[in-house]
Amino acid sequence: MPAQIISGKEVSAQVRARLKKEVEEMKAQDPNFSPGLVVLQVGDRDDSNLYISMKIKAAAEIGINATHMRLPKTATENEVLERIREVNENSSIHGLIVQLPLDSVNKMDTEKVTNAVAPEKDVDGLTSINAGKLARGDLGDCFLPCTPNGCMELIKQTGVSIAGKKAVVVGRSKIVGAPMHDLLLWSHATVTICHSRTANLSEEVSKADILVVGIGKAEMVKGDWIKKGAVVIDCGINHVPDESKPSGKRVVGDVDYTSAKEQAGFITPVPGGVGPMTVAMLMANTVLGAKRFLDSHQPGKWSVSYTELNLQKPVPSDIVISRSCVPKPIDCMAREVGLLSDEVELYGKTKAKVQLSIMKRLQAQPDGKYVVVTGITPTPLGEGKSTTTIGLVQALGAHLKLNVFACVRQPSQGPTFGIKGGAAGGGYSQVIPMEEFNLHLTGDIHAITAANNLVAAAIDARIFHENTQTDKALYNRLVPINGGQRQFSPIQINRLKKLGIEKTDPNTLTDEEVTRFARLDMNPEAVTWQRVLDTNDRFLRKITIGQSPTEKGFTREAQFDITVASEIMAVLALTSSLADMRQRLANMVVATSKSGQPITTEDLGVSGALAVLMRDAIKPNLMQTLEGTPVFVHAGPFANIAHGNSSILADKIALKLVGPEGFVVTEAGFGADIGMEKFFNIKCRYSGLRPHVVVLVATVRALKMHGGGPKVTAGMPLPKEYVEENLELLETGCGNMKKQIENARLFGVPVVVAVNAFKMDTQAELELICSVAKAAGAFDAVRCSHWAEGGAGAVALGQAVQRASESPSDFKFLYDVELPIADKIRIIAQKIYGADDIELLPEAQRKVELYTKQGFGNLPICMAKTHLSLSHDADKKGVPTGFVVPVRDIKASVGAGFLFPLVGTMPTIPGLPTRPCFYDIDLDPETEQVNGLF
Repeated sequence: MPAQIISGKEVSAQVRARLKKEVEEMKAQDPNFSPGLVVLQVGDRDDSNLYISMKIKAAAEIGINATHMRLPKTATENEVLERIREVNENSSIHGLIVQLPLDSVNKMDTEKVTNAVAPEKDVDGLTSINAGKLARGDLGDCFLPCTPNGCMELIKQTGVSIAGKKAVVVGRSKIVGAPMHDLLLWSHATVTICHSRTANLSEEVSKADILVVGIGKAEMVKGDWIKKGAVVIDCGINHVPDESKPSGKRVVGDVDYTSAKEQAGFITPVPGGVGPMTVAMLMANTVLGAKRFLDSHQPGKWSVSYTELNLQKPVPSDIVISRSCVPKPIDCMAREVGLLSDEVELYGKTKAKVQLSIMKRLQAQPDGKYVVVTGITPTPLGEGKSTTTIGLVQALGAHLKLNVFACVRQPSQGPTFGIKGGAAGGGYSQVIPMEEFNLHLTGDIHAITAANNLVAAAIDARIFHENTQTDKALYNRLVPINGGQRQFSPIQINRLKKLGIEKTDPNTLTDEEVTRFARLDMNPEAVTWQRVLDTNDRFLRKITIGQSPTEKGFTREAQFDITVASEIMAVLALTSSLADMRQRLANMVVATSKSGQPITTEDLGVSGALAVLMRDAIKPNLMQTLEGTPVFVHAGPFANIAHGNSSILADKIALKLVGPEGFVVTEAGFGADIGMEKFFNIKCRYSGLRPHVVVLVATVRALKMHGGGPKVTAGMPLPKEYVEENLELLETGCGNMKKQIENARLFGVPVVVAVNAFKMDTQAELELICSVAKAAGAFDAVRCSHWAEGGAGAVALGQAVQRASESPSDFKFLYDVELPIADKIRIIAQKIYGADDIELLPEAQRKVELYTKQGFGNLPICMAKTHLSLSHDADKKGVPTGFVVPVRDIKASVGAGFLFPLVGTMPTIPGLPTRPCFYDIDLDPETEQVNGLF
């Protein structure tokens, strides 16, 4: 009885149908996901082109995004290796085929090229790593070569059990014979491999229950060699003369099909047998690669290795602790939290930037729980919000084993060298390395400095040129003849549209249109944009610019602000995408014209250049805590004159990465009346995010101060009232905490009070605070010792935050932005500060009218007031009453998206004290370590 024909066409069709369904299921799980395949070809061989076209067609039918990457015959080995490296790092590609042979005029090491393919993308199964895993029997952790794997599928179709059978493989090539031997062996067959030098080949073949032939010789194996009823798989493709064919030849296998089919029980034809299976299994490997990628990169599926702290007593300095812990390589940290290699830009070993493309990849992923850390009205020493933020995430991650991200602001270098020192947390709750955190980081603040000062230079240069040129001369320089033609730049077209001039040919503007286009006519007295520097320098608070004779007497008074007070910093913190940042930068109002019109950076023509300077700064910076939990450090706007919160982008990315059961903990600057109010009314308004929990940090010393304790001065010893138990003083001061709890609850979010314990605090004092807090409406109040104990000292806080995040919340904004400007200010003053009313001084009243007229009246309010009191007077502690908030001026950050009323006077660039921190900072030339930072 003739053998049954094993049709590769039929089996491959079944495989493709199954794969198509699997791809559809993957896309249903994530609509933005598709398996990706690249076929890399060197040269232009006709046979290679035919094979590639078959692969591309099969991929398209299944739903795989396949790309044919063609390199010319002149391509060098290095060029090929570079292309392979690019594909290896592309997370949207899950399979890479290097089409052989490499048809180049240059010498190519085929082994080197094929082994350059990442093993997890080697869908041909040809790399030494995949071959080695197959040889060891690690079949579930490698890619099986396509032709042998197809042969196995065909054997399985016969229904013949492989286990215990005698199998013979004729041919020992790396592509077919050797892996075929391994596959049969690990399927429990007894396998003999034969080759061209095997003695008595026919005798060996005759023993085979399963025969696989891939020797490369036409019709070499005869029918009388074959055991009766054997399964015969013919992998050969050979051409023999045949005058009956139009081409003069026909395709045959390595087995004499006519005689063999009379002996075999099952046999594959040539063509139509193994050939179609090779392509099908290539597609199967690609889909398998995509599945493995999805499984290993499930959002929220983390595998973090936490660092165990070696706690010392007494607690050493922050820098000593930071250096005692060796941080994980940041690329390892990135992998642990589900970031892909092409989503991370490394800046050395301990910091990296994260690409915004991750937001598209994770857009279908549910957000995690959102927690904001704020505080009571602080002493000048600060009450440990940053330390609590880091301690809490270490507790949630390293101790409670939850996915958690901290999102914190980047500190200014001004205070680092001034009076405050570092800002990476403290004790055993720090971001590390603290030197990297506090000094330069990845250069974001420097980028903001450059962008800000470019605007300042553009303003004064434009005023100068308009004052010294005629309309025609100015126009000719703004739109110069280049190559015999004038042409508007895209940004100039935008200005024309703003002016209502619908023309694109510079030669068609009327004289009146030329004047309107060329002259911004800025009022030098109404320039609101200042130069910035990231250094504390009191002598730049008021300066005169333009004193050089070359400026022809066009001087004006100006000032410097510290960089973190720049509107560009606030833009960075509030932006939601690169396009949004570009628009916000364009919307920044830098001056008012003499006719009362707002002048923007787009009018100046500089907004596109600003976006270029900020294109890297927009990417969040990845670091880690002492205990190995991830941290995003991004943006650092001033907390009094700006909104004092880290970036929306960092929060959004982190919320996707942690998954629905994870936590993102961010910090709002200063007390709840400042940073938290702005977090809710400004940041959450623009981000669309809704917080689950407020953590309110309180300390015994600050509450004693609010109870009437002596003045607390940075750099001076604490008076005895603060180092001895005094429950009466403390209870009186708890009024400030109760007011801040009330403020948080105005927004409908549960509050957990974190009592940051110091060594001089007594048990009775700590218990009193917790008791008062709960009675005032806090969800819970917990003593914390994270400064001395790291995450272990904040486990109870973490558990309280977990419980609070599951409690009902009813988030709401404090005011409607469509209310008049004065009404919005009044609501904040009365409800948050406890004021009786507000008083708009003449300049503030003028600005209300101006901004309303200019169309900025519907922006949120960002109050600029002291952080040392609930009122406008820093000396009024506790819960002041019976006061009126005087608003002396209002300024607009139109690009960032808020108006900031100025309450009282406050410098926008700090000064240096008599003994700045820089006295203690130095570099060890031998170890290159920074000493004395904190």
